[in-house]
Amino acid sequence: MNVWLRRTLIAGVVLGAGAVGVWSGMARQPQLDAMPATTVARLQAMKLGDAEGREMPFSAWRGKLLVVNFWATWCPPCREEMPGFSRLAGKLRERGVQFVGISIDNADNVRKYQQEVQIDYPLLIGGADAIQVSTELGNAAQGMPFTAIFAPDGSLIERRLGTYKEEELEAILLSRLP
Repeated sequence: MNVWLRRTLIAGVVLGAGAVGVWSGMARQPQLDAMPATTVARLQAMKLGDAEGREMPFSAWRGKLLVVNFWATWCPPCREEMPGFSRLAGKLRERGVQFVGISIDNADNVRKYQQEVQIDYPLLIGGADAIQVSTELGNAAQGMPFTAIFAPDGSLIERRLGTYKEEELEAILLSRLP
């Protein structure tokens, strides 16, 4: 078997396995109305540090339409969607929308990423607690990116394992604004 054919087959298997993983994770997400109030309360009570070690409590964003994105610097789809999130964060901030990124990574990698790409919202460092909250929010596959959107009253209104297109997310957020 020639090298080109072998590489193509390997790439196809890897992409297929990834697609099955994302699909199965999405298929196993519990219904939004089945979401335990304790999970949302635990997220809102979390205090995570940014790449510089400054602690940021989620309680600071109560009353806002909150977009929480679980991501990692080594995740290509995560890196792909973040510039669009950043544009939306700047565009919709004055209308009460707050984006927050929770990186399942280390502070050094997040700092390096922030030097490469200007992101217009807080990027926090999550650990085991953040992974657990992500799972409880419906990310059974523990895949990334995983995004959860909360109404100003703190209720979970949408979530997705996989990427959002900028235009699609903007339409969702605008439909939730007065």
